[in-house]
Amino acid sequence: MTAMPDLEPPARRMALVLENVADERLSAPTPCEGSTVGDLIHHVLGLSVAFRDAARKDLGPATRTDPSASRPSAALLPADWRDAVPRALDGLVAAWREPAAWEGVTQAGGVTLPAAVAGRVALNELLIHGWDIARATGQEYDCDETSLRVSVGLLSQSTDEAERAGTFGPVVEVPDGSPLLDRAVGLSGREPSWNPGAASARLG
Repeated sequence: MTAMPDLEPPARRMALVLENVADERLSAPTPCEGSTVGDLIHHVLGLSVAFRDAARKDLGPATRTDPSASRPSAALLPADWRDAVPRALDGLVAAWREPAAWEGVTQAGGVTLPAAVAGRVALNELLIHGWDIARATGQEYDCDETSLRVSVGLLSQSTDEAERAGTFGPVVEVPDGSPLLDRAVGLSGREPSWNPGAASARLG
């Protein structure tokens, strides 16, 4: 893993998706089981700051906090989240454009790991959660092929359910020849055909 992927394409796509999230959709269910749209936006804000600091090797509360210890919540979104999240995304992208960000080891989610892996995890988080939020709010979603290949490569490293527990759900198999996006979504434990109507029917 020597190349340095650019986080700008999935970050830009995330920002565009967020521009089209109406306030009334913040409580809508998402493909990320148990999380509403607002919960995921709060998660995106937090991970953007945490992985920015991880890139800078500025290790502290943001990088050492176990995500499972503090569940993201729409109730914790700042009033100015529509400005705060894009700013955080810009900071994340800029931090990972520094060659030094990809060198050595760093920390994210309380885990020490190679910086080159952390950068790819950050990219994957943006890509998959961008899809989550887009699907939950009825938006089309696409991403560049390079980012999709990074995501598929990362998610393909472990398909064992025990190893994925607490991070991803069981792999959802997709037909041979499926688009890269469907493959990434399936590998993340999501059903590519998920739609908010079906989710609302189950909740009802």
